[in-house]
Amino acid sequence: MADVGSSGCGAADSITEHERILQEVESTDTACVGPTLRSIYDDQPNTHKRFMEKLDARIRNHDREIEKMCNFHHQGFVDAITELLKVRADAEKLMGQVTDTNRRLQEAGSEVTSQTEEVIRCRIQQRNMATTVEKLQLCIPVLEMYSKLKEQLESRRYYAALKTMEQLEKVYIPRVSHYRFCQIMAENLPKLREEIKDVSMSDLKDFLESIRKHSDKVGETAMRQAQQHRTFNSAVAKQVSTGHFTKPVYSLNGRTHANVPNGLLAEDEAGEEEDADEEVLTAQDLVDFSPVYRCLHIYTVLGDRETFENYYRKQRKKQARLVLQPQANMHETVEGYRRYFNQIVGFFVVEDHVLHATRGLVTRSFTDELWNMALSKIIAVLRTHSSYCEDPDLVLELKNLIVIFADTLQGYGFPVNRLFDLLFEVRDQYNETLLKKWALVFREIFELDNYSPIPVETEDEYKLVTKRFPFNDADVQKQDFPKKLPMSQSVPQIYTQVKEFIYASLKFSESLHRSSTEVDDMLRKSTNLLLTRTLSSCLQNLIKKPHIGLTELVQIIINTTHLEQACRFLEDFITNITNVSPETVHTTRLYGLATFKDARHAAEGEIYTKLNQKIDEFIQLADYEWGMIESDGRASGYLMDLINFLRSTFQVFTHLPGKVAQTACMSACKHLSTSLMQMLLDSELKQISMGAVQQFNLDVIQCELFASSEPVPGFQGDTLQLAFIDLRQLLDLFMVWDWSTYLADYGQPNSKYLRVNPATALALLEKMKDTSKKNNIFSQFRKNDRDKQKLIETVVKQLRSLVNGMSS
Repeated sequence: MADVGSSGCGAADSITEHERILQEVESTDTACVGPTLRSIYDDQPNTHKRFMEKLDARIRNHDREIEKMCNFHHQGFVDAITELLKVRADAEKLMGQVTDTNRRLQEAGSEVTSQTEEVIRCRIQQRNMATTVEKLQLCIPVLEMYSKLKEQLESRRYYAALKTMEQLEKVYIPRVSHYRFCQIMAENLPKLREEIKDVSMSDLKDFLESIRKHSDKVGETAMRQAQQHRTFNSAVAKQVSTGHFTKPVYSLNGRTHANVPNGLLAEDEAGEEEDADEEVLTAQDLVDFSPVYRCLHIYTVLGDRETFENYYRKQRKKQARLVLQPQANMHETVEGYRRYFNQIVGFFVVEDHVLHATRGLVTRSFTDELWNMALSKIIAVLRTHSSYCEDPDLVLELKNLIVIFADTLQGYGFPVNRLFDLLFEVRDQYNETLLKKWALVFREIFELDNYSPIPVETEDEYKLVTKRFPFNDADVQKQDFPKKLPMSQSVPQIYTQVKEFIYASLKFSESLHRSSTEVDDMLRKSTNLLLTRTLSSCLQNLIKKPHIGLTELVQIIINTTHLEQACRFLEDFITNITNVSPETVHTTRLYGLATFKDARHAAEGEIYTKLNQKIDEFIQLADYEWGMIESDGRASGYLMDLINFLRSTFQVFTHLPGKVAQTACMSACKHLSTSLMQMLLDSELKQISMGAVQQFNLDVIQCELFASSEPVPGFQGDTLQLAFIDLRQLLDLFMVWDWSTYLADYGQPNSKYLRVNPATALALLEKMKDTSKKNNIFSQFRKNDRDKQKLIETVVKQLRSLVNGMSS
């Protein structure tokens, strides 16, 4: 029962599964039935048989349902067939009517068809025409642009032509690129670009050649404007210093003046009226830069800007080197320097304009590099050529040009400190030329001087002299007119020329942007050079000239004394110019005192030398008869002439300082004494008689009388007579024949013949001894007093022993 129940349960399950499969078959697409059916065969054995049975049963069931449905609708189907047969006759009748209608319609529409075809052809033509017009409308702008391109090329509007080419290539030609003429255009455009590059480069080369020629004019205009600006600022500064106005406003590029004094504005307006309101010219007014802009734009558009920049910079560097080459004779005239500076300024003004007017064609680093190269070359050229300048006026004009040159380029942003440093070297050169010029001036003054005190007849003449030279002497002022000033005419002339030199030196210091202290220091140093080198050298050469006599030397000493006293007035003169107090720390002092002292000492020494030379000239006139038996009883003529000369000469010395006159007098007396002593002891003089000694004694007496007459005041006691003490003691020894005293007191400090040297006495005694032997002068002694002759021999022996003792 259990098996039966279980099999019955399995059968029921199988039937239920078959129902499910049948439902899937009925509801599923035919393409998907395969898997469902396969599951039947994959199941338990004999299951497909049961399924087939079930399927047959389902088919029979559906057939019964179909049969029922057909039976239900059969009568309606029969009715519908009956109705359709009735309509058939009507349909055939309608078909005949339609056929007839169609025939008649075809006959009527044949004409319409032909007309329609004509219309179609016209419509096709219209469409073709519209298409043609449309295509032509696309081509006409291309042709118009190409025609415009040709016109632009012919009118040399290359930048616009390039823009037109760009539009043709990017906008117009692509629209009609399939046409052959457009292809030819497209192929021709690169060639046109190359032609434009070549033409624009040719224009640039013409521009570079033109600008090289016009740089002079550009630089001249720029430097003139800078000079006018500097002049205006100087005038404004002077007005400010006097307190007339404050905060001046001035524009070089416009015509605006604010807070400008009426006088200055009036002068400026007067100048403007003369210029007929001429506008301020710039580099752009003088030079057409369009070739540069055009070429730059062309190469930029063509994508070859770097090539253009390199070419432009390379060519400008070459031109810079050419501009910096000076002419060989540039140093001869100021125009040579001016042309040189104009060209350089013009070059850099153009570069500055290109720098600011273009973007990147030249850079600040490029212009700085050019300027540094140029600055080194300029300094070397100026240093060389300025050394050739001998004219101080030319050097001064060169300095002014350098200042204007530096101010001009500084206004364009170029550093110029090295140029102002160079000016210090030029200043030294200027001072050298000034010193050479003033050396000639001083020489001419000394040559034209009469070396006599300045005569003044009236008060006006006196004031005229004192106006030129700071002379103030109470004693001279008390004198009545006419009177004489102690110095000669060269003194006020020298003083005036020194002031002129200071003015000339000051001119160089203007516009150097230096402080008053620096200007004061420069003036004092240059003045010191003038005094210590130039004037000192001229004075030394003057003193050494052969034609300068004692009178002139005396006047020179007087002149230098007054010039020395005037040095403090020169210091005040410089102080008034620079407004720098002499008490300021590090202020240079004038060395004129030492200069004039040295000159005076040299003149004094020359006086001593010339006085001694004059004495020697008189001594050479001496004509003693050394063998004379008795003297003439009077002094020799040459000596009296010499004494008269000395007396008159020392009278001229009254204007000299006391010590100078006393020194000259003492030097002359000592030299005269020495010369007379040398005359006695001359080795060429072999014999001297007692009469000659007596005559010589008379001459020495005259010398002593001259010394005692106080030819120059200021000597104390018999100081001047001591110059002849050696001669006096020697002559006294021989005149008195006091050998016993001499020999006895020899070596004693209180000896009567202390100044007599044994060698001197021996030399003179031997000359007299030889004379006595030859002329038999002592024959009476040999007869009357042989002891005296023996005494002479004894004295000679003793003197020789003394001489030998001194030498040992």
